[in-house]
Amino acid sequence: MGQPKRKQSKQRSRKRRGANKFEAFQLSRDPASGTLFMPHRVNPETGMYRGRQVIEVDG
Repeated sequence: MGQPKRKQSKQRSRKRRGANKFEAFQLSRDPASGTLFMPHRVNPETGMYRGRQVIEVDG
């Protein structure tokens, strides 16, 4: 296995690690009911996707 020719600086390591930070996922708001859901997915509370009823929701 190859060995590094030079010591990797603290700044270089921190730059790499800084790019991998966790971010909160984005949520969309349903214009009809106002509930929050993940974009490009069926709203689990209403069963709607892009203005169409795609699953039946009991409740």
